[in-house]
Amino acid sequence: MFNQVLIILFWVVFIYCSFSVLYLFTFAMAAKFFKRNKSAATFLPLKKIAVLVPAYKEDEIILATAQNILNQDYPTQLYDVYIIADSFKNSTIEQLERLRVNVLQVAFTNSSKTKSLNECLKNIHRYYDIALICDADNMLAKSFLKKINDAFMNGAKAVQGRRVAKNLDTSFAVLDSCSEAINNNIFRKGANALGISSAVIGSGMAFEFDILRNALSEISAISGFDKPLQLKITESGIKILYLEDALIFDEKVDNSDAFKQQRKRWLLSQFIYLKEYFFKGLSQLLKGNLSYFNLAVANNLVPPRALLIAGLPGLCIAAWFIQLPIVFYTTVILFGVYCLSMIIAIPAELKNKKLLNALLQLPKAIVLMIGNLFRMKKAKKVFIHTIHTKNEITNPLYKMYGE
Repeated sequence: MFNQVLIILFWVVFIYCSFSVLYLFTFAMAAKFFKRNKSAATFLPLKKIAVLVPAYKEDEIILATAQNILNQDYPTQLYDVYIIADSFKNSTIEQLERLRVNVLQVAFTNSSKTKSLNECLKNIHRYYDIALICDADNMLAKSFLKKINDAFMNGAKAVQGRRVAKNLDTSFAVLDSCSEAINNNIFRKGANALGISSAVIGSGMAFEFDILRNALSEISAISGFDKPLQLKITESGIKILYLEDALIFDEKVDNSDAFKQQRKRWLLSQFIYLKEYFFKGLSQLLKGNLSYFNLAVANNLVPPRALLIAGLPGLCIAAWFIQLPIVFYTTVILFGVYCLSMIIAIPAELKNKKLLNALLQLPKAIVLMIGNLFRMKKAKKVFIHTIHTKNEITNPLYKMYGE
């Protein structure tokens, strides 16, 4: 009886891993061969944009972030910056108020981006066409707002920019950057290539102003607010567009502790929203809304890649010991397909010596991810804050796309 249970468990894990690998491979290949159309020129008239920056205890970096956003190659009278300052020092507030930004101070018992954004949107009484959400550590390429404007003038109602590393100064930062790049290619570019909505990331995402205000007013998530937000957008029939040439620079975690905390938050939100929206995702699929199903179910069913890296070799070993040679060789092939998918999805600029050195930290990252499976209770009720310290962009991509 015990052996039968083990065999059944093995087949469940094998089918699950097979689905995950084939899903990643399909989207990676779609992204690889997808030819995007670039705008030839900036569209006129230009739209009015509100840049919303929720920030929690980000005194160390917020001034540099604000200065960067104010340096956009976009008419100053057509965009306003809103810094939503939660638990800031008085001295930081005073310095922010000297800049051309709107500062809204907030305080919550349990802080979250959702609360900050909703409070800000309730207090905005000016007219805007577009709302752009940025994190406090984000910096924009100078042409970012122009590219957002072009997309909306072409008919887009929801857009996700290409988030890339602000820093590549440690092995963990390089790993984090590769993870982001893979996500961009598979869950955003690959999804658009297959005719469905891109996933959003939580920052560098823009929406028609009233659409965002209405959608966010119905969301109260403490962690991972972008997941229910993208579902509300796609449920209404709006397709989320991914803009590969609109770059937003995001600080990458540079040590194992920050990596563990960040991934704990992400892993928890993946499980929570899979459970919450699974049946609705199936219902939307029956209605022909493939974008909703993909974002609600398929995306969340695929396990973190670090777990697949550990799981597939473990599956090979299990197949060998229970004497299933055909399954053993199939699993070996699956692992090869998985590795190929990752190689395809990593952009050329990240395939260098730094990446090879960073891969030495991969076993530690895998252990941390496995450990996070047993340490997710805290993130259910508490906002887990990632500390940011980088005030400059050191990624070489900034020289290529920054102007």
